Amino acid sequence: MSSSISRLQAITAASNFKPSAAPVTFRETFATELYGSNVFSPTVMKDRLPKSIYKSVMQTIESGAKLDATVADVVASAMKDWAIEKGATHYSHVFYPLTGISAEKHDSFLSPDGLGSAITEFSGKTLIQGEPDASSFPSGGLRSTFEARGYTAWDVTSPAYILENPNGTTLCIPTAFVSWTGDVLDSKTPLLRAMQVLDQQVRRVLKLFGHEKIAHISSTGGPEQEYFLIDRNFFYARPDLLNAGRTLFGAKPPKGQEFEDHYFGAIPERVLAFMLDVERELFKLGIPIKTRHNEVAPGQFEVAPVYESSNLAADHQQLVMTFLRSVAEKYGLACLLAEKPFAGVNGSGKHLNFSLGNATQGNLLDPGDTPHANAQFLVLCGAVIRAVSLHAKLLRAVVAGAGNDHRLGANEAPPAIISIFLGDQLTDVFEQIKAGGAKSSKAKSSLNVGVDVLPTLPKDAGDRNRTSPFAFTGNRFEFRAVGSSQSIGASILTLNVIIAESVDFLATELEKAGPDKLNETIQQLLKDIIDEHGSVIFNGNGYCAEWHEEAEKRGLPNLKTTIEALPAYTSPSTIAAFEKYGILTARELESRREIAYEHYVKSVNVEANTIIEMAKTIIYPAAMRYQSELADTAAKLKAAGLQPDTTVLEQVTSMAKDLLAGVSKVESALNHGENGSVERHARHFKEAVLPAMQEVRTAADALEGMVADDLWPLPTYQEMLFIR
Repeated sequence: MSSSISRLQAITAASNFKPSAAPVTFRETFATELYGSNVFSPTVMKDRLPKSIYKSVMQTIESGAKLDATVADVVASAMKDWAIEKGATHYSHVFYPLTGISAEKHDSFLSPDGLGSAITEFSGKTLIQGEPDASSFPSGGLRSTFEARGYTAWDVTSPAYILENPNGTTLCIPTAFVSWTGDVLDSKTPLLRAMQVLDQQVRRVLKLFGHEKIAHISSTGGPEQEYFLIDRNFFYARPDLLNAGRTLFGAKPPKGQEFEDHYFGAIPERVLAFMLDVERELFKLGIPIKTRHNEVAPGQFEVAPVYESSNLAADHQQLVMTFLRSVAEKYGLACLLAEKPFAGVNGSGKHLNFSLGNATQGNLLDPGDTPHANAQFLVLCGAVIRAVSLHAKLLRAVVAGAGNDHRLGANEAPPAIISIFLGDQLTDVFEQIKAGGAKSSKAKSSLNVGVDVLPTLPKDAGDRNRTSPFAFTGNRFEFRAVGSSQSIGASILTLNVIIAESVDFLATELEKAGPDKLNETIQQLLKDIIDEHGSVIFNGNGYCAEWHEEAEKRGLPNLKTTIEALPAYTSPSTIAAFEKYGILTARELESRREIAYEHYVKSVNVEANTIIEMAKTIIYPAAMRYQSELADTAAKLKAAGLQPDTTVLEQVTSMAKDLLAGVSKVESALNHGENGSVERHARHFKEAVLPAMQEVRTAADALEGMVADDLWPLPTYQEMLFIR
């Protein structure tokens, strides 16, 4: 198919791949036995800790009680012994800086005893607090680079676990991360604060409805992770994938996803082997992976967990991404988490399912069979509607990024317009409330398929909507705008804060009214919410052009790019909400905005430099070789007295000139100087660099369709998406 050496070698290696990993089987060790086997779980603690210590720790985990520091020495000793029995030689305080990925520093349990031997040590003080260097992590101006001291603090609510390696194991302890000055430098600290506030505010509402025994209320998250798999040989043969995580060049293949045959199709054998291996590793860490399937685009797949506490969901999501990448290597694959790794086919998101509940009242966003009569649910649902309406710009900002800009608004992703899908049943209930009072709910029904051997199916009261960025899906909301490569930390933090704020507002109004006017006040408040914020509700097709026009009439923001979205981090409404509850200060919010701008600039800068290098050293030389062949053939034909057709030669020559002209524009755009704010730089990259990059790509992709296949040096979309 190709005589280009690196491309031919990649195709050959991909076609002849034989897995080197040992087969995964759940016959010898059942999944139930594996599950949580590498976690310092409540079950392990119950067996290894004194009863009083165990109860104290569980009180913190289950009810959010203040951690008793005096238990740390006992827990540390038990944790160390358990880890060493698991083969651990080191421990690590794992934290979550504003890079979007996990960070870790490993320290040995061993300490010299002064007599030529060593002992193992791990104290309560060491468990509770670590001291990594904070100077090299993003701070958005909170810290100077010469100010290095930072602290990690043990998060007892996220259990410690063992990370295995072929040569040993490491005890990993999830922690929060702050600077010496107390500034928040991570995603965990504000999330834990927000979850605590949400518990307090929802508790107020439940008390108004007569609940006396109220267990700790926790928000829950369940991120569905989409990703692509390609053969690793193709990955190494593509500098754009290696550097930028997405293809910066690539002509559309003859076949894409138009047959809709990949979605939920039979999982390829090699991919299924990889999935089983990933699941085995995640089961060991107590990560509740539930679903796996083919996604819409060729080469695209999804893994989804059962929902768990927001904090734990965020920690576990980081591990899911880590294992998807690392296990893929064992099967000769590369896992691509970029939002749009291939142009022309579906990109990847991370649909974040969100709800809240507790052990005594259950799922608080479950409407039941008669939601019109479920006032408690309607109050909390109304709080969500109000929150999303008031903070739509912030919700767009927390999913902003150079990669997600390529996805949001495309045919597989929700638009950049933040709206809520409620479904037929709830929309009808709220419309009744707006008209004066809800008297009924659309009932669930049955669906007779018309075949005697098939059962009658229970039919939901409303359909689902895959085009909405924030959709109610039966007993939870699904925030579909999150990008596949992004940490869910910022998104789930924001949901906790803005919903807590609206619950606070409603609880305050209901408390003022008193028990005698509770129902009357609820009806009025819900009507006010629909009157003021009902414009955010949209049950139609978010992909159609008409919705963009309608959204503009409704006054809904349509922030299509990161540059337009990020100012919401420091809007008055954002600062007021986050400062009111002590989640983040205005200064800390500003730092997050600056970090996001910096990340955008760095991402596009890497892509631009990669485009320049690939265009000059790979694509242009291939075009020149083909041009030379065509010119040589034309000369020989002319010498033989024939009139050669030079159409293709002229087209290749023209496109090669366009390629170099585009490269010059990119180079010129990159040399715009270093003066000005990071926002100014980001805006320049969006307005000048990205359009110039697109010009280069247009010329390169045209050349791919002209240059002889045996001279084209890069693995093509056809090969990467379909050879597995």
